[in-house]
Amino acid sequence: MSRAQAESVIKNIIREIIQECASKGLAFSETLVAFMVKAVVLDPKNDFNVDRTLTKNDVQKLIRFCVERLCVTRSPSLDTIKMQVYFDMNYTGRQEFIDEHRKVLESRLYPVTREITDSRARTREELESLYRKIVSYVLLRSGLGSPTDLAVVREATAALQSVFPQTELGTFMSLSKRDKERQLQELTLIVSGIRLFNKECGKGGEGIDNLPAILNEAIPATTQNVDAELQASRLAAFRYTALIENYKDIKPPPPAEMSLDIIKDSLINVRQHETFLRILLNDIIGCAQQVENLANQFGSRMDQLQVTVQSKTAVPTAQVYPQFITIAHLWTCFQDEMVLLSVLSNILASMDQFTRNHKEMFPDELLLPYVDKLQVRSDEQRMKETSQERVNPDDFADTPDLVWLFPETTKNYELLPIQYRGCCGYSIVTHDRLLLPGNPEVGILQYKDKYYIFSSRDAALKFAADPDSYNAKVAEVAKISPELIQLLELHQQFSTLSAYSPEDKKMSQKPMTKSDCGCQTDTHFQETNIVKNYEWNEWELRRKAIRLTNLRTKLTKASQTHLSNLRRENASQVYLPKDQAIQTKVDGRTNVPKPQVFMAGLRGCRANGQFAQMDVTASVEDSY
Repeated sequence: MSRAQAESVIKNIIREIIQECASKGLAFSETLVAFMVKAVVLDPKNDFNVDRTLTKNDVQKLIRFCVERLCVTRSPSLDTIKMQVYFDMNYTGRQEFIDEHRKVLESRLYPVTREITDSRARTREELESLYRKIVSYVLLRSGLGSPTDLAVVREATAALQSVFPQTELGTFMSLSKRDKERQLQELTLIVSGIRLFNKECGKGGEGIDNLPAILNEAIPATTQNVDAELQASRLAAFRYTALIENYKDIKPPPPAEMSLDIIKDSLINVRQHETFLRILLNDIIGCAQQVENLANQFGSRMDQLQVTVQSKTAVPTAQVYPQFITIAHLWTCFQDEMVLLSVLSNILASMDQFTRNHKEMFPDELLLPYVDKLQVRSDEQRMKETSQERVNPDDFADTPDLVWLFPETTKNYELLPIQYRGCCGYSIVTHDRLLLPGNPEVGILQYKDKYYIFSSRDAALKFAADPDSYNAKVAEVAKISPELIQLLELHQQFSTLSAYSPEDKKMSQKPMTKSDCGCQTDTHFQETNIVKNYEWNEWELRRKAIRLTNLRTKLTKASQTHLSNLRRENASQVYLPKDQAIQTKVDGRTNVPKPQVFMAGLRGCRANGQFAQMDVTASVEDSY
């Protein structure tokens, strides 16, 4: 089966599962259903083998198993998977949140921007309408007040007229579309800076909220809510851990609704919730630091602008416009922090639905009679108890593959990529999905460029005796509980694992084959396709369209006479003119004698004293 056919089969399976669940009144996203399909296939109890083509019975079996697992009403394991899918689909990094918000804002402003840049206003009424649209654009883009509030519109119009009077619309109309958009953005920043400065001076700022003050109140409140949820999840995790460790020794035995598997599923649920809460808390702390930094910059910029303007009636634009733009940029950052904080608060509130089931299944009235008899230890207490149990690196001198690191001898050890998200791999295997935090003071095991920490010295020694075996067993545990794949960060490990093999009743690992290879690409491996009648000019296309439209109204007529069928085609041949040349003149020349006259007797003569003039001109033949 090709890759395209396999993807088509999977999509059909997902579609049928969604329809089956919808018929039972349940709605699930395609992402959640796809994850559940993978989980069912990986589960060794279901005996699926993806190395062969699925038959129709296999597909029906797969659909039935997925629908059964998705339709369980009270399942902490399913809640954990839903929580993971929701968080993956709604949470991204800080910069991604801000970039996505700005893209949404640009898309919403696009119709207004296009209406302004494509305008061909000529009359006075059209120019006034265009100016009002520019004012609305400035308000919508800046977010400083509503464009339907008359007081806000008047203030924004006055600020815009001081920078861009209505008489400049003619120059604006002559610009290109890109230059118009660039000027609109610049005008928005300058007008926003002017309004913010007026608000600071107490002379305006209608409809502008005090974002720094709002953030300074909202951030501590949100932090308190996250911290309260975090402490509640940690307390539940400590109680569930104590119950799992002492479940066999509890007298009298817990009721059936407090089965060991459900408690383990609940522990995984609260540990995943705790992980996500820590991510949100770190983002909120970063948001608080960013707001504090922005507030300091905003205050200093305002003071600098006050010094520049003071009580002057006129200030050079080259001095104040850059400062207005800087203030507007800082205010935009405040708005970004508001959006980020709002998104984080929504994610926090939405995750509560995925922890509600285990709270209803194990209320305090049911847990406290059993928990009070046990020693409930926190993660910090467990680390303190085992901090003196250190691994001796000398015991592993003959195994160079195993390297032991310690916090005091390792620089930036807290930045090491610890496997299993800091949980003890030995406890996950031996105690069947028991998540105990590792203690780096015991020792950090470096094996095959991966780092592991353990809950005790005994767990570290037993894991180090055969790390590959324990890693494989952790993967088998994750196949049974697929929510552990994301919680323990096993994505890379599962990328090289095949599905469950019924022959050996254990998970098999695909061999990773590597080889040196090379390839060469032809210079022109695809024939060129040049469309001769292609036109990029819009006006040429319109001309052709008009011509084709005119042809629809034309008729082609023909007539035939009685003798036309007797005519035959004639052809004649002529001699083509040949090249000829003629000469119309001949070069020639003439020569004439040069006259020479000798005069004698001008100075007197001893002979007869008479003046004489003689012609001594030589003939042409004698000259040389």
